[in-house]
Amino acid sequence: MKADQKLIDKLNELLKDELTAINQYFVHAEMCEDWGYAGLSGQIKQRSIQEMKHAEALIERILFLEGRPIVSDLSDIHIGSEIPKMFVNDKHSEEIAIKGYNEGIKLSTELGDNATKTILEGILNDEDGHLDEIEEQIDQIEMMGLPYYLTTIKK
Repeated sequence: MKADQKLIDKLNELLKDELTAINQYFVHAEMCEDWGYAGLSGQIKQRSIQEMKHAEALIERILFLEGRPIVSDLSDIHIGSEIPKMFVNDKHSEEIAIKGYNEGIKLSTELGDNATKTILEGILNDEDGHLDEIEEQIDQIEMMGLPYYLTTIKK
C-alpha cells in the first residue's frame, strides 16, 4: 500500500527519535551499572527495550507503506553526567517524542490512515507512561535527595 510521502517522512522522523532514545537510554543504563546501581540500570534498560519495539513497529509500518526506513540518522544524544541530569535529558527526549507522535496521529487522521493512527496511538501511550515514570523519578530525587532515592531502587 503506497502512502503519502508526508506520512513516510513523519514516520522516519519518529524512527529517528526512537533510535536516538534507544542509544541515550542504553548509555545511561550502562553508566548506572558501572556506578553500581544495577536496579536503576535495569529500569532504564527496560525503557530502551520498549523504544526498540517502537522502532521495530515504525520500520514495519514504513515498509508496509512502501517507504524506505532511514535507520542511519540520529538526533543529538544528550548523556547526563549524573543521575538527575540523565532524567532531565530523558524527560526532554520523551517530550519531543510525544509531540511528534501527536503530530503523526493528526497527519494520519487527515490522510485517512486509521491503521497508522492506531499504531501511533499505542506508541504514544507508552511514551506518556515513560514521561510519567521519569517525572516521578525526578520528583522523588527532589523530595528525598539523591542518596536516599538511590537506596530505594530495588535490584
